[in-house]
Amino acid sequence: MRSMKKPVRAASGALLFVAALATGACGLLPQKTEVAPGVTQQTGQFEFALPSGEYRCERGERLQIRRELANAVNNRIQLGWNGSQYQLERDLSYSGLPRFEDGASGLVWIDLPWKGLLLDGRTHKPLANECRAA
Repeated sequence: MRSMKKPVRAASGALLFVAALATGACGLLPQKTEVAPGVTQQTGQFEFALPSGEYRCERGERLQIRRELANAVNNRIQLGWNGSQYQLERDLSYSGLPRFEDGASGLVWIDLPWKGLLLDGRTHKPLANECRAA
């Protein structure tokens, strides 16, 4: 019977040690977490350092993009496309991707780190895809 009590004591001692360790860890401060590069902490929206200038797209389309920054945030773009100029305002997106829209024309520009995409916001069909800075 003595031999049975020793393993129980050892097991209960180990359990107390683990409980004390876990309780002590609760008092530790969590490590500081870094916000992913390009994500604004206040809005959860991505901010990519993308250039202004000419963009060339997969079917030969050419666009002119001029980015307007305020406090390192791209709030508006000027878009030159098919001989016309459009002003697209930043629209917060669920995905956090930079999305710009012109309510009058229905044009939507979406920025990805490696390309841009121009959509007809009414039909959601792409007008220019795989657009990259020239």
